[in-house]
Amino acid sequence: MQPFRIEIPQAALDDLDRRLENTRWPEEVPDVGWARGVPVGYLQELAEYWRTEFDWRAMERRLNELPQFTTEIDGTTIHYVHVTSPEPDATPLILTHGWPGSFVEFLDVIGPLTDPRAHGGDPADAFHVVIPSIPGFGFSGPTGAAGWDVDRVARAWKELMARLGYSSYVAQGGDWGLLISLELGLIDPEHVKGVHLNMLVTFPPPDPAEMAGLTPRDQQRLGQLMNFDLEQSGYMKIQATRPQTLAYGLTDSPVGQLAWVVEKYKEWTDSHLVPEDAVDRDRMLAIVTIFWLTATAGSSAQLYYESTDRTDPNVAARWAGPWPLTMPAGVAVFPHDAAPPIRRFAERVLPTITHWTEFERGGHFAAFEEPDLFVSDIRTFVRSLKP
Repeated sequence: MQPFRIEIPQAALDDLDRRLENTRWPEEVPDVGWARGVPVGYLQELAEYWRTEFDWRAMERRLNELPQFTTEIDGTTIHYVHVTSPEPDATPLILTHGWPGSFVEFLDVIGPLTDPRAHGGDPADAFHVVIPSIPGFGFSGPTGAAGWDVDRVARAWKELMARLGYSSYVAQGGDWGLLISLELGLIDPEHVKGVHLNMLVTFPPPDPAEMAGLTPRDQQRLGQLMNFDLEQSGYMKIQATRPQTLAYGLTDSPVGQLAWVVEKYKEWTDSHLVPEDAVDRDRMLAIVTIFWLTATAGSSAQLYYESTDRTDPNVAARWAGPWPLTMPAGVAVFPHDAAPPIRRFAERVLPTITHWTEFERGGHFAAFEEPDLFVSDIRTFVRSLKP
């Protein structure tokens, strides 16, 4: 388990600058906004900001303030952040990001989680925080081997927490972090004391009679799920079927990588006109830059291929459950997520739900968008686990 620092060669940054400056821009249908993808005008301005104003070196220094490490598990290098709390009775907590995600999403929650006393909170709510990068993503990538599906990642997390000496811990996640955290609860029930999720996908039951009595809000959420399937799931289907073909364009064009990521920050957040209505521009660009500098667009997409049942044409089937956990589960529902869950259906696939919070704002990237709500909900859930 080796200390790690981000030290990007200047030649890589100079290459990024040249590629951005020499971008070959496409035409677009006028006056369609975001309906057909990221608008050229918006992306041109953002790419120029990335090239001329975004300060990677400042961001690099900020990220290197975090205690980062790497270790080899199951033949691949795992990068992780490990911040211990000054409180001796802190609860170990493993936070797992999703796609297109990074440990950068959690910058604003690390302090309040690990040192609540210094942030106006109760020291009894302190956590030792572990934030690994999923194999194939960022500094945990590329893996260089097939087979890294959700189950294998969860087994790696189990090993990581054991190496860190944590005999009891809480797992938290959204997006792929949802599946990884649930799987971790299934394979390590002796040590996982609870699973907290800021995303849960609930599909309607096959019997139409079970749809009776849905509230207007639940009906709206079914509409969001349908819209996701019809309008927003193209990225999922191509990454689950032809990740290698996609990788060439994203690995060769920084603007292609930029568009592929920022579209999701527009569609899945509590934004209005642009993603920056919901998330910080420099942090968003830091995530894109890490994908670019580590050339992990393709390897991160492989997780979709590896975790999809090749015999099921519905690439989202894995998300449906059921999840027969033996420990309590908590769900934080953010209304502007891609497809917020319906509780009636959630309790069928995740029967150990003991905590459910409905928020009035926020979306898919909860720790990034609404760090205060995110921290508060984890604290509340974990309090319920203590005797």
